[in-house]
Amino acid sequence: MPVHEEDREGGDEGFTPLTREEAQKLSLQLRKTDPLASVWRVLALQCLAGCLVALLAWLVTGRAEAGWSALYGALSVVIPAALLARGMKRGLEAGGAGAAMAGFFFWEAVKIVLTVAMLFAAPRLIASLSWLALVAGFVVTMKVVWVLLLFRPKRSASDKV
Repeated sequence: MPVHEEDREGGDEGFTPLTREEAQKLSLQLRKTDPLASVWRVLALQCLAGCLVALLAWLVTGRAEAGWSALYGALSVVIPAALLARGMKRGLEAGGAGAAMAGFFFWEAVKIVLTVAMLFAAPRLIASLSWLALVAGFVVTMKVVWVLLLFRPKRSASDKV
C-alpha cells in the first residue's frame, strides 16, 4: 500500500501509520487479550450448546428422534461454519486483502448452500424427523455467537489500544 507524502510528514495530526511488523504485533496482542474471539472456540461452544439442546429435547419429549433432530439442526450450523472458518484461514494465509474479501464471499456462499442442502436432506436422513426440535437446535446453536458477545468480559481502558 503506497504511503502518501502528507502521511509521512504528519498531515493527519496525532495519526501515525503502523508498519507491517507493528500491525502484526498489535494483532497478536489483541488475540491474547480477547481469547473469546477465537473462531474455533466459538465453534466448540456451538457444538456444546447443540449437544445440550439435543439432550434436553430427548429428555423433555422422551423420544430419541427429537434429540437426533435437534442435533442435526445444530450440525447444520456448525459444519458449514467450520468449513467457512477453514476456508478463510487458508485464504488469509495465501494472499492480500482483495483475495481475503473474495475468499470470504466464496466461502460464505458455500456455507449458505451447504446449510440449505443439509436442511433439505434432513427428512431423508432422520427417521421421524421433529421439525420443532431441528429448528430449536439450529436457532440455539446459531445464537451462541450473540450470547458470547453479550457476556464477554469488558476490557478496561488500559487494555484498549
